[in-house]
Amino acid sequence: MPATGYRAELLSVPHDPRAAGSGAVVHHADGLLVVEGGHVAAAGDFATLVARWPGLAVRHYPGKTIVPGFVDAHVHYPQTDCIAAHGHQLLDWLERHVFPAEAAFADPAHARATADFFLGELLRNGTTSALVFATVHAASVDALFDAALARDMRIVSGKVLMDLGPPTLRDSAGPDRAESEALIARWHGRGRLGYAVTPRFALTSSDAQLAMAGDLLAAHPEALLHTHMAENHAEITAVQARFSGCADYLAVYEAFGLVGPRSVFAHCVHMEAGALARMAAAGAGAALCPTSNLFLGSGLFDLAALDAAGVRLGLGTDVGAGTSFSLLATMGEAYKVCQLRENPLDPFRALHLATAGGAQLLGIGDRVGTLQPGSEADFVVLDPAATPLLARRTAGRNVAERLFALQVLGDDRAVHATYLAGRLAHGRGPCWPESPTLADDRA
Repeated sequence: MPATGYRAELLSVPHDPRAAGSGAVVHHADGLLVVEGGHVAAAGDFATLVARWPGLAVRHYPGKTIVPGFVDAHVHYPQTDCIAAHGHQLLDWLERHVFPAEAAFADPAHARATADFFLGELLRNGTTSALVFATVHAASVDALFDAALARDMRIVSGKVLMDLGPPTLRDSAGPDRAESEALIARWHGRGRLGYAVTPRFALTSSDAQLAMAGDLLAAHPEALLHTHMAENHAEITAVQARFSGCADYLAVYEAFGLVGPRSVFAHCVHMEAGALARMAAAGAGAALCPTSNLFLGSGLFDLAALDAAGVRLGLGTDVGAGTSFSLLATMGEAYKVCQLRENPLDPFRALHLATAGGAQLLGIGDRVGTLQPGSEADFVVLDPAATPLLARRTAGRNVAERLFALQVLGDDRAVHATYLAGRLAHGRGPCWPESPTLADDRA
C-alpha cells in the first residue's frame, strides 16, 4: 500500500509532563504525518518532510489537529444501555440496573448488536484502543472480539468471573477456567486483540474463583488483570467485613496473586498511602474514571496521592456509570475533580493520560498512543471549530488554550475523523479520493 500523508497541526504527548516537563509535548503547527503499511513512517514539519516524499498523496485538514487515537483504560460494553440510569450509588445501581442488563447477554444476537453499536460509539468519539469489560457469558466476549477484529481495533477484554453474583449471572471456578482458556486460545493475538483475566471485583468472586483467576493470570503472562478497587465507601466496608484478615482492599488481591505489572484497577478513589506504595512497587496501575465517580457519588480520585506513590495511570470512561463515551469529556471532568482537590490538571498531561499513558497502562505503549515513527497509525483529527462556541473560544488561541477548550467543551462533534492503522474508520465529512496531488478536506 503506497504511503499517504496527512497535513494538519500535529500534537502528541508521548511522555508524562509531570516528569518530562515541556519536553514531553511534540507539536508541529503545520505538520505532516506520513503513513505506510498501517504504521507511522514519519511525523514532523510539513515543509521539511514533504520534500523527502516526492509524489506523496497528501490529505489536507486545514484548521484541524491530529492527535494519537484515544485509549480508554476502563469501559463496560454491556452497560451501553445503562448510561444515564437514574438514582442509587454503586452497589444498589449494580443490582437495579446493571445485572439485569448484563443477563440479556446470554443471547448471542443481543451481544453482537450491542458490540457493533459500542465499537461504533468508540470510533465516533476518537477512541481507537480500549480495555473492555464483557459479561460472564463467553458469547459476549466472542461478539466483542469478532466485531473488533472486523474493524482492526486494538481491544483487550475477557470473560467476567463472578460466582457470587445474582443467579442469572453466576458461574463457578471450574467451568470459568475452561471457558477462559478457550477464549484465550481463540482470540488472544488475533489481529490486534488481547485478553484480560477479569474478576468483577472482590465481593462477586469466591475465594476459590479468585485463586483460579490468579492461577490463570500466572499461566498466561501475555494477559492483563482487569478489575475494580476502592470505588465506593459501602463497597469498601463490605470488602473489609468479608476479608477481615486482609489489611486493606489491595491486600485482598495480593493474597490471590492478582497484583503485578499487568494489573489494571479501575477507580482507586479511596486508597491509603501504604496500599498505593505497594501498588506502585508492584507496577500495577489505576484507570481513573471521573464521570462515573461523580455520577454515582463515589468520590474524588486523589491524583496528588497517586502521583506521590508513583502509580501508573490512565483514563477510563467507565460507561455505563460513566456518562460519556468521549475521552475529551472525560479529560474535562478529570480537570474538575482535580480542581476540587486543589490540584489543577494540565491539559497536556490530560492528553497524555488519554493516549500514551493509557497505552502504557495496557501494555501496548510500544504500539499505540503516540505519533512516533514505527507506531501503529491510529490517530484522530480534531476540529477546534466543530461548534460555534468552540470556534469562538479557540480562535487565535495558543495550542494549550485550544486543547483545554476542546477538553472542556468538546465531545464527539469535535472528532472530525478517526483512523485505524492508517484507514479511515469514522468521518464526519465526505471521503475524498486518493491522488498524488495535494487535496484539501474542508468538510
